[in-house]
Amino acid sequence: MKANDLKQIKLPDKSGVYFFIGLNGKVLYIGKATSLRSRVRSYFNTDVAKTRGSLIKQMTNLAYSLDYMETDSVLEALILEANLIKKHKPRFNTREKDDKSFNYVVITDEEYPRVLVTRGRELGKQFEHVKVKYLFGPFPHGGVFKDALRIIRKIFPFYDTKAPVTSSKSKVQLGKILFNQQIGIYPKNITREEYARLIHHLKLFFEGRKKDLIKSLEQEMKSYASRKEFEKAETVKRRIFALKHIQDVALIKKELKEPMQNEGQRKIFRIEAYDVAHTGGTDMVGAMVVSENGTLKPDLYRKFKIRSVTKSDDTASLKELLERRLTHAEWQYPSLIVVDGGMAQQNVAEKVLEENGYAIPTVAVVKGVGHKPRRILGNRVIVHRHESIILKANAEAHRFSLSYHRSLREKL
Repeated sequence: MKANDLKQIKLPDKSGVYFFIGLNGKVLYIGKATSLRSRVRSYFNTDVAKTRGSLIKQMTNLAYSLDYMETDSVLEALILEANLIKKHKPRFNTREKDDKSFNYVVITDEEYPRVLVTRGRELGKQFEHVKVKYLFGPFPHGGVFKDALRIIRKIFPFYDTKAPVTSSKSKVQLGKILFNQQIGIYPKNITREEYARLIHHLKLFFEGRKKDLIKSLEQEMKSYASRKEFEKAETVKRRIFALKHIQDVALIKKELKEPMQNEGQRKIFRIEAYDVAHTGGTDMVGAMVVSENGTLKPDLYRKFKIRSVTKSDDTASLKELLERRLTHAEWQYPSLIVVDGGMAQQNVAEKVLEENGYAIPTVAVVKGVGHKPRRILGNRVIVHRHESIILKANAEAHRFSLSYHRSLREKL
C-alpha cells in the first residue's frame, strides 16, 4: 500500500481497530487507535522505517488493502484488538514483539474465581496447580492494558486473592485488600451467586459482547427492583451507566504518547530518582525527583504516602511507589530510573516495569557508611555516561523524602 491508496478509504476520526491485509486476503497486522484516521496515516510517513522500524515498513509494502472497525471507546478497541489478534494470529504482530511477553487475563476455576494477569511465557508455570476457567488475550500494550484493567475493575470489582477475606492473610495483604475495598475494586458483602454473575458479566465484556452484557445487566436490575432490593438495583444501574459512558481518558493520553515512546525521538533525557523514608516502619513515605538533560526540576517532584506497607519494608514500599507512579500517563515517562539501595531494590524496580510493559533502564545507588554512595548497579555504559547526575538525583531524592517524612512526624 502507498499513501495515495488511503485517499480511497474514508477513515473516521474515531477509536477502533484497523487491519492491514495482504494479497492473499490474510490479515498481516492488527492495531488499535484513538483516532483511526491519524494512526493509520502515521504508517505512511516518509520516515516510518526510522520511527516504527523496518518490520513495519515491510508490512506496509506487503499490504494490499486496509479495513477497520469502529468502537465506542479506546478501552473497547483494546479488547477487540486482543480478540482479533487471537483469532487471526497476524504474522507481523507476533514478529514485531515477542508474543510471549504479551499480557493475558486469567479467570481461575475456583469457588470464588480470581482474576489475574500473567505474561504469556509464565502461563504454564504460574497456573500449573490452578485450574484456568477463562483466558483472554494477548494484550500487546502493557502500560495501556494496566490502565484499562483499572477502569474495568472499577466497573466489575473482582478478587485477585483467594476469597473470602480471612484474618489468616498477612497484615500487608489484608491492608491492601481493605484499601481496595474502600475504593470499590475488591468485592465486599457479596454472595457467591452474586459474584458468579459478576464474573459472567466480566467474561462477556472481555469477549467484546457489550450489547449482550448490558441486556443481561438490565434484566438483573429489574429482578432486584421487583424484589424491592433497591440498593442492589442501583448498583447495577450505575454499572450499566459506566459501560455506556466509559471514562478512558487515561488510555487516550497514553496512546497519544505511544508514537513518541516507540519512535525514540525523545529529545529530553529524563531521569526519575526514587527514595523511601520512615522511622521503624512508621510514617512511611516515598519521593520522586526529576532531572531533565542534567538539570533538576523541583516543579516536577512528587511525594507519596505509602499505603500498603505497615512495617519496615523498603522494597515493598518502592514497589507501591513505582506502581502508583506508572498510573500517571499524563507525566512524561523517564529515560532512566534511579533507585536508592542495592540489588533487591533494582530487581523490584525492573519487575514492576516489566509487569507494566515498560523497557526503561534502571540503576541502583548502593550506599556505605554515613549513607555515602559506594557504587552504582546497572548498565555500565549508562552509569559511565550519566554518573554525575545519577548521584545528584539520588541525593536529592533522599533529601526530599526525608524532608517530607520529617514534616509528617512534626505534625503529630
